[in-house]
Amino acid sequence: MAWLKVQYPHQAKSPKWLQVEHNRTFIDWIHYKVADELNLKRNISNTLEWIAQGPRLDVIKSPGYIINDTRYHTKDRDNSRVTQNSGVSLVATAMQVTGYKDKNPVFGEMNFYGIISEIWQLDYHMFQIPIFKCDWVDNKGIKVDELGFTLVELGRIGHKSDSFILASQAKQVFYVKDQLDSRWSVVLEPPQHRYPCNGDDELNDCSFEQHGFDKVMPEVEPSDVADESELSYARGDCEGTRIDNEG
Repeated sequence: MAWLKVQYPHQAKSPKWLQVEHNRTFIDWIHYKVADELNLKRNISNTLEWIAQGPRLDVIKSPGYIINDTRYHTKDRDNSRVTQNSGVSLVATAMQVTGYKDKNPVFGEMNFYGIISEIWQLDYHMFQIPIFKCDWVDNKGIKVDELGFTLVELGRIGHKSDSFILASQAKQVFYVKDQLDSRWSVVLEPPQHRYPCNGDDELNDCSFEQHGFDKVMPEVEPSDVADESELSYARGDCEGTRIDNEG
């Protein structure tokens, strides 16, 4: 960014232009910057040198990946299973604008929610870096209800030009359909503790137990009936329809 400010002092006065241009040109800049430093015999780490050269063009894809004691799957893999391991969230500093003509955006932390569509392993010759390609929910498809639960509209996809994250950045979440409106899903966070896997297939693919969530669904109370054999349960925070079970 310092280089852009020197090269384009007039345009760089716009924070929006500076951020967009930085994202667009950074990969080329780091490539030539590292090459110049090496020509000047300056000390450059092997990791940075390989990253500046870029990964191999051949990409290894996998339907599953385990990192930080957490197992992730692609959405296609989840579709054939009863478990769900494709939901992810990310807290990132992002540029927030009020509209297309907004030239003074605000930078702040935002929560992003998505589903893993592909898992890639980039090969930088001396090391590999796993990344997730995700379908991210558009910012307008995220809301918090009156109970404090975060809901997302998974069919409302946004951020299509910025779909990749490092696997190490991902935080796993689960999505549960909202019973009042099927367009929306409630975001639930798994417990912090993880259980090591000892699977015997090529992906070390095995199940781990779930012991509840950080947030719990609203409690239900027994209805006021005289006969305990006819006891039923109902939520009190929304309208409903009573169904009598016979036989």
